Amino acid sequence: MKPIPVAFHIWHLEIHTYGVGLALTFWFAYRYFAKRLRDRGYPDAWLGTTFVEIVVAAIIGARAVHVLANLSYYRSDPVAVFEVWQGGLSSFGGLLAAVPVGLVSARRRCPELSIGKAGDIVSPVLVGAWAVGRLLGPQLMVAGGGKPTTAWFGMYYAGEVGRRLPVPIFQALECTAVYLLAIEVERLVARRGGPTGLVTATSVGLWGLSRFVDEYFWLTHDTGTDAVEIGSLALFAAGIALFLWRALRHRSRRNTGSDDALATTGRAS
Repeated sequence: MKPIPVAFHIWHLEIHTYGVGLALTFWFAYRYFAKRLRDRGYPDAWLGTTFVEIVVAAIIGARAVHVLANLSYYRSDPVAVFEVWQGGLSSFGGLLAAVPVGLVSARRRCPELSIGKAGDIVSPVLVGAWAVGRLLGPQLMVAGGGKPTTAWFGMYYAGEVGRRLPVPIFQALECTAVYLLAIEVERLVARRGGPTGLVTATSVGLWGLSRFVDEYFWLTHDTGTDAVEIGSLALFAAGIALFLWRALRHRSRRNTGSDDALATTGRAS
């Protein structure tokens, strides 16, 4: 089985399948986020400008962190820093730049949308888009596979010798599972009147855990993997901490409310 073509031509113009896949992923995220906003009674007319800002910030941040993690290579070829079409985007860098830009822009253009609500609305979108993006991005790029393997499910990738673990497919399946769990938490919160933040915590924590599994077990360890593993575990810990904090605080408030109600009833009687 030959590697998947990483580019095709329209006349004399070379089109990279990786770039087309990322563009489709961004379009999916935009449409899905807009739908989730409308379903919850929020306007979405402001989202177009904010989304452009998010995309630009994500690409710049993702590229910057990738370059910093591989600085020895780019020192010898500075022009390659700008060759984004060759691949080389860090998911952590993209999030680091895009999340604050998105929150500030959303807060300015849609002040009725609180940060907690925004996080719960957008986090399943990000996880779902990540699942789509793995199949339409790294799966179609040069050197998109993981460690060498002789297993039957190994695939050939352009720029890599022999069969490789199809890590982008693994990641898509992982993120689909995380997305489904986040949606289930969202349903439980809506049904039982739970606090904001639990959906965000579920998405962040489980996504961080899945990234650690990817990096530690399936990907090669020659491009700053240690930093990615640490960042992944930090996200996992942050997700657990946020979930416990929001859940325990909500329970405490409910218990306090019940105690106040009982005390009032006792005084009245």
